[in-house]
Amino acid sequence: MKEPRAVFQALLDGVTGKKWSLLPELYAEDCVVEHPFLGFGQRMEGRDRIRKHFEFASGIPLQLRARNVVVHQTVDPEVIVAEFEYHGEVTTTGRTFVAPCIFVMRVRDGLIVESRDYANHLALAYVSGRVPELLSMLEKADS
Repeated sequence: MKEPRAVFQALLDGVTGKKWSLLPELYAEDCVVEHPFLGFGQRMEGRDRIRKHFEFASGIPLQLRARNVVVHQTVDPEVIVAEFEYHGEVTTTGRTFVAPCIFVMRVRDGLIVESRDYANHLALAYVSGRVPELLSMLEKADS
């Protein structure tokens, strides 16, 4: 069974390696993932919803690298706090950017059961020219 730090690293490796179809398997069936900085705070429940999130991400023309990764173990052995930056490039334009992130993640039995991802997803959509698609996806998720 993977420890929280290893699960987080698998998530980073999957995102930076564009292994979108494999990423939902890191999450529990009944997981809850929140993106507090996205719109009015997006809450995704369940692996199927996470799968849709990563399907959307797979269409974004970005190449990401994780840099300055620091993982803090908390007094709760299931919970870690990870600080890192995505250094990215928009593959269609060559535009580069840095997006700081903090994830507060609970991993139980080797699967992510809860995560609060403090990343600026709207800025990522902006640099890649996909704000309208992101807003449409959010509207569909809320209905």
